[in-house]
Amino acid sequence: MTIQVLGHKSPDTDSTGSPLIWAWYLNEIKGTDAKAVLLGEPNTEAAFVIEKWGFDKPEIISGVEAGAPVVIVDTNNPAELPDAINDADILAIIDHHKLVGGLETKGPIDITVRPLACTATIMYDLMGDDADKMPDNIKGAMLSCILSDTLEFRSPTTTDVDKALAAKLAAELNIDMGAYASEMFEAKSDISAFSDAELIRMDSKEYEVDGTKFRVSVLETTAPKLVLDRKASIMTSFADVAKEDGVDEVLLFVVDILNEEATLFVPNDLVKGVAEKSFGASVDGDAVVLPGIMSRKKQIIPNLKV
Repeated sequence: MTIQVLGHKSPDTDSTGSPLIWAWYLNEIKGTDAKAVLLGEPNTEAAFVIEKWGFDKPEIISGVEAGAPVVIVDTNNPAELPDAINDADILAIIDHHKLVGGLETKGPIDITVRPLACTATIMYDLMGDDADKMPDNIKGAMLSCILSDTLEFRSPTTTDVDKALAAKLAAELNIDMGAYASEMFEAKSDISAFSDAELIRMDSKEYEVDGTKFRVSVLETTAPKLVLDRKASIMTSFADVAKEDGVDEVLLFVVDILNEEATLFVPNDLVKGVAEKSFGASVDGDAVVLPGIMSRKKQIIPNLKV
């Protein structure tokens, strides 16, 4: 059976690019039949990367069959994967997030979880000398993943390993990293085609704090005004999204990439309390600016308090 390589729901650039990278490796280097699949429409940045490097958009699947072989990348959280993921035959996990627990496998598997900014960076190391065989489109996908997950090295998740690999790939591709990152972020900032609910779910993860279930959503942009101008409308959608998704509250952080800060929308007293307890913020109104907050993984999720 064909191995399906998949990342998390609401696929961003790393969860779109890394399946493409690893499927190439399994097919071309390991001689194993594999294909990249997605658990939803890629965001605008990821869609830009797919087109930029000449990939066909991977098939979007809603679930996996019992016993189907899969490789999971860029997550180890069952809440971000198909409901029946534990019925599949999980062959490997490659990730850079904290261990959540809950995944169950048919037998011993290869698991690689490293404190790097990007799953694609881990894959480069796992390939060893075979990484030299990557064609330009795979290199381009890898560079895109790194620039996206590090916000062009502004994120506190960035490591020297990520930086060095990005510089190497950019040199081999003869690409100006800064100019290319600007193209990517411009694509990510185009939200005109999305409804309020789609924006809330575009880059979001479910997380529970002391019995309160949150959908923690992040919108990374170089044009925050486009989101902030829709603040009132977006906040009226919070309750419906929370109800439909089975969570108690939505937390939406608009990350201003260039000014290196986040704006948290504050629709009620619960979120006001979260802002004050988690980030020491003083809230006056329905939004609060959090200087220096760039990373959900390293700065938002670990600090959440209710």
